[in-house]
Amino acid sequence: MKKITCIGHAAFDITFPLSSYPIENTKNRVKEIVECGGGPASNAAYLLGKWGMDTSFIGIVGNDIYGETIKQELKTVNVNIDYMEVSKKFGTTISVIIVAKNKSSRTTLAYKNPKMKMESKDIDIKTDVILVDGQEYELSKNIIEKNKNAIKIIDAGRDTDEVIELCKIVDYIVCSKDFAEKVTKIKANYRDMNSFNKIFTKLMELFPNKQYVITLEDKGSIFLDGEYLKIMPTYKMPVKDTTGAGDIFHGAFTYAISNDYTLEQAVKFGNIAGALSTRHIGARNSVPSLEEVLQLYEK
Repeated sequence: MKKITCIGHAAFDITFPLSSYPIENTKNRVKEIVECGGGPASNAAYLLGKWGMDTSFIGIVGNDIYGETIKQELKTVNVNIDYMEVSKKFGTTISVIIVAKNKSSRTTLAYKNPKMKMESKDIDIKTDVILVDGQEYELSKNIIEKNKNAIKIIDAGRDTDEVIELCKIVDYIVCSKDFAEKVTKIKANYRDMNSFNKIFTKLMELFPNKQYVITLEDKGSIFLDGEYLKIMPTYKMPVKDTTGAGDIFHGAFTYAISNDYTLEQAVKFGNIAGALSTRHIGARNSVPSLEEVLQLYEK
């Protein structure tokens, strides 16, 4: 079994499911609340641990109840948290999420102190697969350089300088449509596939010799398979909450690549897992079982 290391963001999500989005300057009585850990790399690590992979998570939380909850959640699925840092200077990143049930949409308010970074910049860990989200740039770069033969994947969600630099040293760039549009300066048009041809051509110029996948939310994913662009439609599900669906896609994609699936198979695997996750509210709570994903995948 390959050893997997997820490096990056951990947060604590507080979700308020409402029948519809609240009107400005009104008070709203909430009938339920969902609390659980979140963050791209942290969510992916949780999924990989739940699916029985030998997984480590490296990131930072605050010395508070939220940070302790995140640690305990990861421990319940046997994720190694020996390299996690607990900050005494900063609190755990908090995300407040409003889910509007009438539209199955979400609005997120998140706060992370911009100075909150891991103090450790050089951790000696041997690993076979590395998944990064760009939140801990120096540490991610050092671990990648120390594990030159590892499979390296980036969850590229935002076009920050750090994420762009990490894209240059990974093997798989799995990015959002927003990231792809911003770094290439080309707008995607679903009615004009040539726009996607131009985007992928530009990605290959900016980051040569990689594997490229662009996630398209409810429209699935598009990827470059050899010389051909292929679209993998999403698996249609009744949607309650899309929070964490992208993180779960990346976790499932990493699982598949770690188990020697082809790129097309890995994208399909990620699409199914991401779609299944939208049935429930809250990122951690919505991670499907491996058996569920395999059952749909084999169909």
